[in-house]
Amino acid sequence: MPRSDQYRKGTQYLRGLVEARGRKSVRNLAALLGEQVSEQNLHHFISGSTWDWTPVRQALAHHLVGVAPPRAWVVQPMIIPKTGRHSVGVDKHFSPLLGQVLNAQRAIGVWAVSEDMSTPVNWRLHLPRAWLKDDARRSQVSIPDEVGVETRSDCVVEACLETVTRWDLPVRPVVLDVREAHAMTVFERLGAAGMPLLGRVTGDLRLAVRDSVLPGHGGKVLSAYEIMNLAKDMRRPVAARSHGPRTASGTDLAAAVRVGPPDRWERSPGRGHRAATEELLLLGTGDDSGSWPAELWLTTMTAATPAALTRLAKLTGKVDRDFAEIADRVGIRDYSGRSFGGWHRHVTLASAAHAVVALSNGPRQSPYRSART
Repeated sequence: MPRSDQYRKGTQYLRGLVEARGRKSVRNLAALLGEQVSEQNLHHFISGSTWDWTPVRQALAHHLVGVAPPRAWVVQPMIIPKTGRHSVGVDKHFSPLLGQVLNAQRAIGVWAVSEDMSTPVNWRLHLPRAWLKDDARRSQVSIPDEVGVETRSDCVVEACLETVTRWDLPVRPVVLDVREAHAMTVFERLGAAGMPLLGRVTGDLRLAVRDSVLPGHGGKVLSAYEIMNLAKDMRRPVAARSHGPRTASGTDLAAAVRVGPPDRWERSPGRGHRAATEELLLLGTGDDSGSWPAELWLTTMTAATPAALTRLAKLTGKVDRDFAEIADRVGIRDYSGRSFGGWHRHVTLASAAHAVVALSNGPRQSPYRSART
């Protein structure tokens, strides 16, 4: 941070996020800090100050590369439920994954995931068109002029490109959930940037079979679910390290089939039809006690084994666990202000607080409890 007073308040805010009990509102943080800082000053530091959050996130990411080298960058959505409609980006939307309409903010997080911990290092707030096309609403929450309309796919791609490419971070597999995005658009754009990709996809994604292990189906365009059902007899046990609570007690199974996009990709808004020739691998995972496939993943890493890919896919479980045990506890979703800059500054310092907690304890300890003690 460029000024000493900003550095001091940043340290105080960080301490409040780690130590305050309950919701991490500015009022609760100021009450914990006592006479060190007033509620008004703390509010201004987050919502109205001039410090840029990007260098702070970049420094956090490079620090983690040094002390906890990541195995992968995991890209996860974050839903922030809201009761009102005035916080930046809040809107009603239907989530097909949850099967319900939500009044919420939506963001994309990029996490550095090592062997023993995961930490968010970057965030991108997905702003609905209704917000960006309304000059009055933009002005009320101080959305910068350069922020334009993005699709969900654009939001995922830009979050990845900024984090990995523009910050000059090491190339690692990018594990992401593209079930609410246009999967082929994401794969095209991030693949062109040289990123190894493993994306969770929906069963209705249409792909061309490019594998001789499915006799009579070569070249056919089928849904991912249909392809993996045809490959059911190819399932093999895999030893995959589990992260977080298991949802089933059976043996982990996986199967993989070489596929490619259809000869002519489905139309993507603003992009037209594109021919695609690259080879991809469709991975199905599950266990012998439930329906098959439980999850479907698409990857550019065609030389990787199903066991290695399954281990990478399970890193999303580590992120889910650490989000619940650490990120939510340090208030990643607790910003109660309305401004665009305030939201970004809060989640930036909450990400730093998450790192403080995660780095201050061993892999077998309860992370939040050990950091507090």
